[in-house]
Amino acid sequence: MKQAILKKLDDELMVSQKELQVEIPKAILTAREHGDLKENAEYKAAKERQTFLQARISLLQKRISDVTSLDMERIPRDRSGLGSTLFLKNIDTQEEKTYQIVFPEDVDPEAGKISGGSPIGRALMGKQEGSEATILLPEEKLKYEVIRIITIHENSEDPKE
Repeated sequence: MKQAILKKLDDELMVSQKELQVEIPKAILTAREHGDLKENAEYKAAKERQTFLQARISLLQKRISDVTSLDMERIPRDRSGLGSTLFLKNIDTQEEKTYQIVFPEDVDPEAGKISGGSPIGRALMGKQEGSEATILLPEEKLKYEVIRIITIHENSEDPKE
């Protein structure tokens, strides 16, 4: 899981750096050839994109540093945390649901991949098998029983990770 997110961030960083170092200078040069820079929309757009890319690269580098420095041993083995997959049963309807707590870059609510900072993620953090989780949503309050948990430690034993 950690390696997958690092690859995704590294790939995005490389694409952003290439655009900043190769394509933006070409766009600025082309725009300068059109004359007056005060009223040159192409020049202004290229400079704005340059500023955006510089900020994006800085953010990506910080994110890579944060993920790299993540101490996997600090993530609990006996309850849910980052990387855990939780199998839940709705106490009222008996409907079963599965959620995985993932890095923010991997969030996909339709696939059950949620951030630990989301309302659902916050309700599921630190849970153990057999415990109840109350999820407060804007329109409703859902109560689930935690049927099973697979922690990041068990997930990372998968040779595909």
